[in-house]
Amino acid sequence: MKQYHIISRISIYSLAVILIVFGTFHFLKPHDLVVYIPLAVPGGIIWTYLVGAAFILVGISFITNKFVKFAAYLLAALLTFFVFAIHLPNALYAGDRDMRSLAFINFIKDGAIACFALHIAAGAHHQHLHLEESD
Repeated sequence: MKQYHIISRISIYSLAVILIVFGTFHFLKPHDLVVYIPLAVPGGIIWTYLVGAAFILVGISFITNKFVKFAAYLLAALLTFFVFAIHLPNALYAGDRDMRSLAFINFIKDGAIACFALHIAAGAHHQHLHLEESD
């Protein structure tokens, strides 16, 4: 079982590093990402910075092993929102074929990462945030 724990921790640390890098990208190149925000959503580029900060904070949470359950549920909720509010409409209705293909890939990717985040949250029994006694 120790082997499983080591592989699990490496996977979580890898995701954390990826989230921090991607969050940093949101701050370094916000104009490259703002094009994905639907025009109906007010706030524009501010969402790019907020999402970048969320990714960085979740990554730090996973690395420090603090508030993991809360951060993982937050990440899953955020990515699920992206899947249905951004990627699915773009995959179905974007005018450019390449944009539709990219949106579909992001739909699958963010869905998979959201599932991994839920797995992390479910396994964070040592955390103090419990929604149920049996959780």
